Amino acid sequence: MTITRPEIDPELRPLLDLIPAANLGPDTLAQVRGLAATTAEGVESLLTEGRSVDRRDLTVTAPDGASVPLTVLSPQSLDRSTPAPCVYWVHGGGMVLGDRFSNLDIPLQWLDELGAVVVTVDYRLAPEASGTTPVEDCYAGLAWVAEHAADLGVDPARLVVAGTSAGGGLAAGVALLARDRGTPDLAAQVLVCPMLDHRNDTRSSHQFAEGPATWTQTMNAFGWQSVLGEGPEAEVSRYVSPARAGDLSGLPPAYIDVGSAEVFRDEDVSYANRIWAAGGHAELHVWAGGFHGFDALVPGAQVSIAARRTRADWLRRVLEARAGS
Repeated sequence: MTITRPEIDPELRPLLDLIPAANLGPDTLAQVRGLAATTAEGVESLLTEGRSVDRRDLTVTAPDGASVPLTVLSPQSLDRSTPAPCVYWVHGGGMVLGDRFSNLDIPLQWLDELGAVVVTVDYRLAPEASGTTPVEDCYAGLAWVAEHAADLGVDPARLVVAGTSAGGGLAAGVALLARDRGTPDLAAQVLVCPMLDHRNDTRSSHQFAEGPATWTQTMNAFGWQSVLGEGPEAEVSRYVSPARAGDLSGLPPAYIDVGSAEVFRDEDVSYANRIWAAGGHAELHVWAGGFHGFDALVPGAQVSIAARRTRADWLRRVLEARAGS
């Protein structure tokens, strides 16, 4: 049976046509990691492009004793007498790629427009780190930020966890951990095209089994296999694959957005539906014609501008509602 796909937005289509056939697996991982690594020059360019940012690098300790690097980015104009909102950022990369400077242009928009302190985490990647290690790394960094909010000039009532792709899935897992462990009290979770369901078996997954696409069902299977291994289904943690969580009540307000033309569309829509069913707060946007990561890869397209503006406006409203609480 032929599986048809949603159309790609005309402004996005030219870039997708340039992307070579997806080839991510055990034999190519090292090469792809090299291509995806953030250079020092790239980081410097991001941080100095029309903005004044104070940077602090540090490490925290994971539950198994490993060191987890964090970078704290604060507006130089930050008024320390008034605690600022804080975005705790988790990068994407299918659980196997990227570093704490990946996708950083997304939260830096919130630093610019909302005066937010941005803290970004270098969680350990699969397959070298597996199971709950990546999400526990992320939680360890978040817990440190909450404990040191005063030192960072951060308002603990306006602490947000956010991430894109695999980082969006890990951000959702961290929100579940924070709820279940009773700390920290998060103001919101911003999940950008999040990777939420290891089963990888939705209609949209099958629509994008292969390229042309920035992330395919085949690549997704490799990412999940890398972090989960061959263990039985019953042992998959809900903190790693949040779609497995039976109870989505009591979570912080969620913003979820995704493209209509990508692997994660259906699992993301389902996650928002389940939050609503549990009586929770979720805002969902499915951007017509968007492929995976469209707003990062083609930021000048009208749909990308709309997606970023809508996301920032929602976050502003949530943070304003929490101010002074």
